[in-house]
Amino acid sequence: MSTALLTDRYELTMIDAAIGSAMHERECAFEVFARRLPEGRRYGVVAGTGRLLDAVESFRFGDPELEWLRAQSVVRPDTLDWLADFRFSGSIHGYREGEAYFPGSPILVVEGTFAEAVILETLALSVLNYDSAVASAAARMVSAAEGRPLAEMGSRRTGERSAVAAARAAFIAGFGATSNLEAGRNWGIPTMGTAAHSFTLLHDSEEEAFQAQVDALGAGTTLLVDTFDIEHGVELAVKVAGPGLGAVRIDSGDLPVQVAAVRAQLDALGATNTRITVTNDLDEFTIAALRAAPVDSYGVGTSVVTGSGHPASGFVYKLVAHRDDAGQWIPVAKKSAAKATVGGRKSPVRTLVDGTAVAETIRIGDDAEPTTGRELLVPLLREGVIDEQYRGADGTLRAREHCAESLAELPADALRLGRGEPAIPTVYVG
Repeated sequence: MSTALLTDRYELTMIDAAIGSAMHERECAFEVFARRLPEGRRYGVVAGTGRLLDAVESFRFGDPELEWLRAQSVVRPDTLDWLADFRFSGSIHGYREGEAYFPGSPILVVEGTFAEAVILETLALSVLNYDSAVASAAARMVSAAEGRPLAEMGSRRTGERSAVAAARAAFIAGFGATSNLEAGRNWGIPTMGTAAHSFTLLHDSEEEAFQAQVDALGAGTTLLVDTFDIEHGVELAVKVAGPGLGAVRIDSGDLPVQVAAVRAQLDALGATNTRITVTNDLDEFTIAALRAAPVDSYGVGTSVVTGSGHPASGFVYKLVAHRDDAGQWIPVAKKSAAKATVGGRKSPVRTLVDGTAVAETIRIGDDAEPTTGRELLVPLLREGVIDEQYRGADGTLRAREHCAESLAELPADALRLGRGEPAIPTVYVG
């Protein structure tokens, strides 16, 4: 399916005007970066790269798209001809998916002609802004859970396409499973889920509902015990499934108190290995508040798919350099109040001391002094050819592994949930 119209009109009208002034083929470099992190956050996590590469490959103007643009008089006939032949032939470098980022981090660099680079602006921002917001929130939840498993279950709290993207982003950040089947099919994410309260209410009694579920899924299933009375629900769950019951789920009430009571009850009934999973509008703060409770796993919905209060990462897509008539790169930058940019092509490096990140060092220009550290930009697409290692289920798994490695480099204070400044400073050199 074409992604060509998942864009803003002004991308095409800029190309239309640039073709008219014969400037559309000037070679340019655009950057995606965030001027600041969401308030109180200490780091962000890059996500969406693999999805974006797929979307770029599908960015084609077929007959239906061209006919609609013609009927709406969006651009002139010469521009329609250019769009009909469009295939991105430039290069894209970026931070590896799963990488931590900070204010000013050039997480994506798109180089090509003005026309073919600017046309990707809206697409790149719509993917990266959402996916990175979810991954950044999910990473905070993972650190708050201190090794206990988390499942993403927020599909009904966002759009149907966003639900799939959110499940992928949360998995990259460290969640172990999703309730969304399409995310499982597309990206190889483990899926989970058993029954809702409606299943219990369908039956003439809670015991009958539990029996039906155990008959279908086995004693290792997870039974939802809070439809009526939690204490009675736990008693029935163990009665039906036996002490080998896999888990019980609690979706309401004062969770620290309820979890402690349920753990004691399960142990008294001989179900010492039955796990307790909790849901009920969790976020990183409520998860952290449950650290002392005997919770075995968490299910998170609304908070993770909405970025836990920050549904967009604040990324922008800006022209930072273009070649002049002599072929030299010329830095360009905005000077607008509160929206100034730093011109020039850049090479970011994560500066480390004894394996711990201490600065985001961004070299400006090709002649910048070399800096010791980990180079952050990797080639994602060269001369129109995508590097396949970043795509599909395998690419998603690699991003998950890299996220864990990247966050392990951050100083300990980075993982605190309290308000604070970015975990490391951004330093420009050159």
